[in-house]
Amino acid sequence: MAFTCPSFGLSRSWSSDRFDTNVSLHHSCPDPNLAPGLASLQWSPGPLGRAISIGSQLGSVALQGDHAQLVPKPETKLYHRRWLMLFLFSAVSASNAFMWLQYGIISNIFMRFYNIDSLAIDWLSMIYLLTYIPLILPVLWLLDNRGIRDVVLVGAAFNCIGAWIKIGSASPDLFAVTFFGQFVCSVATVFVLGIPSYLASVWFGETEVSTACSIGVLGNQLGIAIGFLVPPILVPNVDDLDELAHHISIMFYITAGVATLLFILVVFVFQERPELPPTQAQATARSIPPEQYSYTASILRLLRNRPFIFLIVTYGLNVGCFYAVGTLLNRMIIDHYPGEEVNAGRIGLTIIIAGMVGSLICGIWLDRTKTYKQTTLAVYSMSLVGMIIYAATLNLGHLWVVFITAGALGFFMTGYLPLGFEFAVELTYPESEGTSSGLLNCSAQVFGIIFTICQGKIIDRFGTLAGNIFLCVFLLIGTIMTGKTLFFDRQTCAMWSHSRLLISSHCTRTVFVCDCYCFYEFKC
Repeated sequence: MAFTCPSFGLSRSWSSDRFDTNVSLHHSCPDPNLAPGLASLQWSPGPLGRAISIGSQLGSVALQGDHAQLVPKPETKLYHRRWLMLFLFSAVSASNAFMWLQYGIISNIFMRFYNIDSLAIDWLSMIYLLTYIPLILPVLWLLDNRGIRDVVLVGAAFNCIGAWIKIGSASPDLFAVTFFGQFVCSVATVFVLGIPSYLASVWFGETEVSTACSIGVLGNQLGIAIGFLVPPILVPNVDDLDELAHHISIMFYITAGVATLLFILVVFVFQERPELPPTQAQATARSIPPEQYSYTASILRLLRNRPFIFLIVTYGLNVGCFYAVGTLLNRMIIDHYPGEEVNAGRIGLTIIIAGMVGSLICGIWLDRTKTYKQTTLAVYSMSLVGMIIYAATLNLGHLWVVFITAGALGFFMTGYLPLGFEFAVELTYPESEGTSSGLLNCSAQVFGIIFTICQGKIIDRFGTLAGNIFLCVFLLIGTIMTGKTLFFDRQTCAMWSHSRLLISSHCTRTVFVCDCYCFYEFKC
């Protein structure tokens, strides 16, 4: 039975216990004013296990034919071991993130130990960002062609090898060795940083993916938090270089031991995917032949997606500021509070712990409300406010104030990380989540390098306040651009506002087109 309206032909099929209902909308009266891709829409489950609104599919190509078909509903199942996979991946990510900041948070100590300048120490952190840029595309290809297990396994291997290389660098004349070990660890970052959204979709149900993605991001943040807290404790600022070398060796041995244990666990425990898919959408994704997917074409489509390009830039601005703050935190705190290396680490810990709470809350909020656009703009705006307050209070002479303002900054700035991934999925359906996440992270690395170098130079010449104002300016630009991203999305929705349609029977399925409240509700 078919229902039609002046603008659309709609066909649908009835459902039973064994069959799923497919509903498709096809534009029967082509309008030359419509953008390419708006001529047809089809409701379908999201990529890799997500239920995606029809508004997320604008610009995608509808399936051929005007008739819906009865499709057997595949069996689905949620396995308890999905949490083990998520925990193991998060632990690998945390181990790698710890080594990112183990130098920067005690930069003054390593500068004296290796007899190097501040820029050389900064590069021990920025090498993580630089390595990501040329390697992300090959790793995305590997993810799409070899799967998540191989990618995580290679990442854990590089993480382990780099940690052991650094053990041999605990001597003042071996800075080159420690830099090489850090470079190897930075390669591991490329293999783990964009995995959370992909792993969440492959293993978790529709109502869990945002929370699972947030937990995956939270694992990385936990590693950064430990990286802020532990190095100042393990490596005290002592005058004797031999004693200092001993403390540094202890830190390197601990990190190598943890990285080795995690690599062994990944080899024997981590799995590619569950036997049965967690969702109908994941079952559909599994049924698509690999030869029908073009990696290059997917990237080109993403780069032609104007709202996504805006998101790439805004995500890079926000996360790039976060990278700069994390890398230069010790210098900023020591400048105003000399001798407070341990408290600098605790302030960094406060930023990350607050951010972990923010990430988790944002993930749960998205799972319950699906308000990606409004939440993204609100959190981005509050990141700007938090940065302004942090910059204004850093030089007041009260560390307890810095703890509070830094915590507020971390809550929103770090809480934005999973939001960016989730919003990207909404804007880029039906493209691979690994690809969109990889491009977001690539942007973050580029801006992270630029901001870290520029802010470091500004701090050296004009002080920490000027350096933080520099970041505030770019967060303001990012907030404005985020609002523009929503504007473009609403413009697209406006094309459909005249086509509100309500069809009733006895069971309800609602598909929302963006946020302009053009909706289609089907009952069978």
